[in-house]
Amino acid sequence: MIHTNPLPGLENATLIERDQHTVSRSNISPSALKVLYKLTDGGFHAYLVGGGVRDLLLGLQPKDFDITTNATPEELRKLFRNARIIGRRFKIVHIRYGREIIEVTTFRAHHDAQNQIADDASRRQIKGLDSAHSSTGMILRDNVYGDINEDALRRDFTVNALYYTLNNFQVLDFSGGMDDLRSKKIRMIGDPSARYREDPVRMLRAIRFSAKLGFTIEASTRHPINELAHLLESISPARLFDETLKLFTNGHAEVTFGLLREFEVGKYLFGPTLAALEDAGDCERTLVDLALRNTDNRLAEGKSVTPYFLFAALLWPVLQQRLQAAASAEGSEYQRFQQAANATLREQLDFTAIPKRFTLAAKEIWELQLRIEKHNRRSIESTFNHPRFRAAYDFLLLREEAGEELNMLGQWWTDFQIADTDQRAGITGAVEQSGSKRRRRRKRKPSGNTE
Repeated sequence: MIHTNPLPGLENATLIERDQHTVSRSNISPSALKVLYKLTDGGFHAYLVGGGVRDLLLGLQPKDFDITTNATPEELRKLFRNARIIGRRFKIVHIRYGREIIEVTTFRAHHDAQNQIADDASRRQIKGLDSAHSSTGMILRDNVYGDINEDALRRDFTVNALYYTLNNFQVLDFSGGMDDLRSKKIRMIGDPSARYREDPVRMLRAIRFSAKLGFTIEASTRHPINELAHLLESISPARLFDETLKLFTNGHAEVTFGLLREFEVGKYLFGPTLAALEDAGDCERTLVDLALRNTDNRLAEGKSVTPYFLFAALLWPVLQQRLQAAASAEGSEYQRFQQAANATLREQLDFTAIPKRFTLAAKEIWELQLRIEKHNRRSIESTFNHPRFRAAYDFLLLREEAGEELNMLGQWWTDFQIADTDQRAGITGAVEQSGSKRRRRRKRKPSGNTE
């Protein structure tokens, strides 16, 4: 269905015809196309928007396909039986097709900073409001609807404000996004300082897109980031954890971490790690770099990554610093380790709310390093049979690759894993015999005779 009635705001768009762009329906998710066609057949206007359009124009394959429309969330729920309205601050609709979710939003409008709410406002004070800002300018509620031009200007960066329509298969540009794609720039729509105050997470998004796309952050977009980095303190640790995962699972974790160290925002995600790296040795610094590089390599090969392994690596310099400081403290080595590990994780939770399943797994990787290093007959089998052994073994190899001298332990555990049952028994017996000899030597005393 081709609409003949004009859509308000469309007159402000620069139209890029089909023969002037590279977006093709063959590269768009069939589920997203279903939503676009059904909305159009239902008498609504619907557009593919955001990162999906941006990536298709760059010749990349998007992970997600987002849609925007003039249909309200309630109208979307009536039209799609598989639709669900989620969110309070920013209402969106999820339309599920099997495991795939198509995210649909209604055109947003710019609104004045009305309904100013105190920074410590309760949800009850905001309930029922379509629009609300904090006293610092952060958007607390954003459900004021408008036309497509207003919607474009409400988006964060120009390269994310490009729209694709099934109507003549055009791309619509309201803010110079095509020019910025060509010049490889991340540029904020509107005044960057004001937009960062509306949502401080936009500073992290600028860094993420810069790393992912290999784009530079345009000067006026870049300039306020360090000055306003402190605004991230107002973002919940849970949301910062979600943003951290996006930063490190975009296939460019190593470059991303470099940018986090360059900008002040990094201190509000990994303050303890960045502080520890200032005084860390070469091995700890190299281990972090290798962990990030390996994450990128796995994603490039289409493999999954485990967040707890990455957090174990990122927090390793902090743990080592605490262990060194506690070396002369009372208690056993295990007790000192437990105290240092718990303190390391507690401190990081003040920055990003890492789910307990990840903190427990990271701690198990650390604990297994002690058991792997001890390497005695009694602990070999229990260590090998531990559910987290494979991750701990990979971490051991990472430590050796980073330059840590561990007496070829990585090779020993590699040989043990590939050995058959009889060979393992021999390897374990050799360890016991070696340990027994060492113990006998330690018990010997000088005879006292002189020649």
